[in-house]
Amino acid sequence: MSTLAYEIVDVFTDRPFAGNPLAVVFGADGLAAEQMQALALEFNLSETVFVLPPTHVGATYRARIFTPTAELPFAGHPSVGAAVTASRRGLFDGGQVTQECGAGVLPIEVTGDSATLTGGIPTLGPELDPEPLLEMAGLTADDHAGPAPRVAGCGLEFPYLPVRPDAVARARVNTAAAQRYGVEHVSVFSWNAEAQTAHARVFVPGLGVPEDPATGSAALGLGVWLVASGLLPGDGRSAYLVHQGVELNRPSSLACTVTAAGGTALGATVTGQVVPIARGEIVVPPFLG
Repeated sequence: MSTLAYEIVDVFTDRPFAGNPLAVVFGADGLAAEQMQALALEFNLSETVFVLPPTHVGATYRARIFTPTAELPFAGHPSVGAAVTASRRGLFDGGQVTQECGAGVLPIEVTGDSATLTGGIPTLGPELDPEPLLEMAGLTADDHAGPAPRVAGCGLEFPYLPVRPDAVARARVNTAAAQRYGVEHVSVFSWNAEAQTAHARVFVPGLGVPEDPATGSAALGLGVWLVASGLLPGDGRSAYLVHQGVELNRPSSLACTVTAAGGTALGATVTGQVVPIARGEIVVPPFLG
């Protein structure tokens, strides 16, 4: 019976059983997408990443990322977790590496048990009506605080809904509202301007993840939103911190930077630590082609 090696790691934390758990699978070069999807459903974590040989010249490795129900072009905690775990297993040395994924070839700096991921090209949408997002998060109009919601991203886009600090803990995903409005995910957060820190919760009901304890892609896009909303400088490089996962008893810390010029974000990074939890072998699912 054929098996694949895997590791379970916790990402965006410095201690075990916190942060965002991730399955990292090796040796799956010959698997079809349907088999990878079956393995992701078996692990049933927010994401499972498969570390594969690259197909692009100059890439160190290729990552394919799956939620329990769908493949993603890019995600933050699988990218950080895969880079650190593969380096620790000796697939490549630490330092500057490049990850090939659906969002392109992205640079990652691996330093011991942590990695810094540079996101893709920033994108920014128009201002949004907050009412559908508030309903999706189980909140009311009084909870909205700050600038208007907008969609932003650095490889994977999210709608960003700024709320009062006390509203973050009260948020509860309304799956029916998400389906009615056709919104797959939303980042609900409060912003502390003095500390340049966000307290965030990310709901992803459209991809089988009611709530994610740490979302690197959302942390990257938040920097784009903060610059566009005038909450971080429109020129130069700014640092900000995202706290997430507290409500799930999985406290996470995502250290970020965003670089801007002329009021427009040019790029963002997110840094996190990776803690090994378990390793083993898993049976290869049958191919049903």
